[in-house]
Amino acid sequence: MNWDAAVTGVGVLLRQHYRHLKRYLLVPILVLLLTASNLVSAASPRINFLLYCSGCHRPGGEGKPPNVPTLHHELGRMLSVPQMREYLVRIPGATQAPINDAELTAVINWVLEEFNADTLPPGFEYLSVEEVTAARKNILADPLKYRRRYWKAYQY
Repeated sequence: MNWDAAVTGVGVLLRQHYRHLKRYLLVPILVLLLTASNLVSAASPRINFLLYCSGCHRPGGEGKPPNVPTLHHELGRMLSVPQMREYLVRIPGATQAPINDAELTAVINWVLEEFNADTLPPGFEYLSVEEVTAARKNILADPLKYRRRYWKAYQY
């Protein structure tokens, strides 16, 4: 096949029908793009979790204990200890994730709601962006040591 001729032919067709294409396709394409961007924005905590957390914690949040803890149920119970609230932000994966503080806050709150709603302590308040910004500056050198120190129920 002569690709040069094919590409040239497509170019000629597009130029001939450009006015009609512009008129009939521009509006639907713009609507599609705006709709798609709204869908991505609505799903961004989940998408960011899949992009930046699921490599270790797996897409379903089950982790791979003992080195990669599960995100199911235990986080809700952990939040009864004040230091563990900060722990969620200070772990290396969270601290170094290539997302901004607001996005990280949304991911952590999504994980808490998605995998831990049944174990969150009474009166629980979601993490704030300010809280995440402050905690994120202090990465944990040894998350397992910190976890054992403050979360006595940790089994590994």
